[in-house]
Amino acid sequence: MLHVFLRKGPWFEPTIYGYGAGMPIAWQGWTLLSVHVAAMVGVGIALQHRPMVMVAVISLVAMAPLPLYAARTAGGWRWRWGSPPQNKGQKRPK
Repeated sequence: MLHVFLRKGPWFEPTIYGYGAGMPIAWQGWTLLSVHVAAMVGVGIALQHRPMVMVAVISLVAMAPLPLYAARTAGGWRWRWGSPPQNKGQKRPK
């Protein structure tokens, strides 16, 4: 069953503007995103009476899967300025 989850191919589309991953395009991406959000909410609920510890742990939980997001984004993570102009002589809109 694990081989189905680890199948090659992108799980996220790239962003149009900026840096990072866009929306999930595969069920694996939706699963990862759901588990990621659930983990952050769970830590927040579990540590709601210890705010300093909660901030530290949520920060770690939030950053832990970022390498997986980057590895599974189509085209990788890089800065994007929107879709490229159709003709090479055109300038980007400002």
